[in-house]
Amino acid sequence: MTAAAPERAAPLLDVHGLTKRYPTRQGEVTACEDIGFRIAPGGALALVGESGAGKSTVVRLIAGLEKPTSGQIRLHGQHTGDRPRGRSARLARAAAVQIVHQDPYSSLDPRQPIGDGLAELLRLHAGRLAGGLGERSARRDRVTGLLDTVGLPGLADARPARLSGGQRQRVAIARALALEPEILLLDEAVAALDVSVQAQILNLLADLRERTGTTLLFVTHDLAVVRQLCQEAVVMRGGRVVEAGPVGRVLTAPQHPYTQALLDSVPRPGWRPRRISPPV
Repeated sequence: MTAAAPERAAPLLDVHGLTKRYPTRQGEVTACEDIGFRIAPGGALALVGESGAGKSTVVRLIAGLEKPTSGQIRLHGQHTGDRPRGRSARLARAAAVQIVHQDPYSSLDPRQPIGDGLAELLRLHAGRLAGGLGERSARRDRVTGLLDTVGLPGLADARPARLSGGQRQRVAIARALALEPEILLLDEAVAALDVSVQAQILNLLADLRERTGTTLLFVTHDLAVVRQLCQEAVVMRGGRVVEAGPVGRVLTAPQHPYTQALLDSVPRPGWRPRRISPPV
């Protein structure tokens, strides 16, 4: 008698047929078309491709910052286009998916100490977060814990202008984690950082995922980041998916010439740049 195969965990995020077109005077421009992938709870998936591939558009659609032209985005099997009922449900939906941008400075109030900004966010969502955050002292303690978690102890009174780029990125991650999201979207979140700070942020994200089970969707063009942080990779070009699969397979035995060209463009001893031809 053959043993039954174990059932695969239901995906946390299921993207199917996702398409976004923008109207222009000359007609429609397609930013992404027929995008599909799944991420299991606690998983880490990379969207890979050169600038203009449509990666950031996909992330903005998943975050709810824009509406798709067609296709579906499901979280725990529920279509995210379904309007939640009630304030509590709307706040929970908004908090479930959090995004960290490449440059978080514009999302931080330059006049507000970072600790006050975190406390304000916790107050708004106190009704759905664990830990009895209705009291100011409880929120203050949570802020201290969040800043300790991202490696910024003692900086609650600092304003964004006093912080380095890497520190501001840590603040952005702390803001996202404050809402206990189910999935964290990182849109080129380490691209602008120097190598040493980038390594610190990646180690922080890997540790957070291991300890909290937060699911990660990482947008990047850096294949070294993909190897270090992610389990699955989706390669995009010209707004479409050209290859997808486990990171180990995609980066060692690519099936599509574009993926191979991306790998060939990574500097190494004796490396010569290889031109990537435009998509047909």
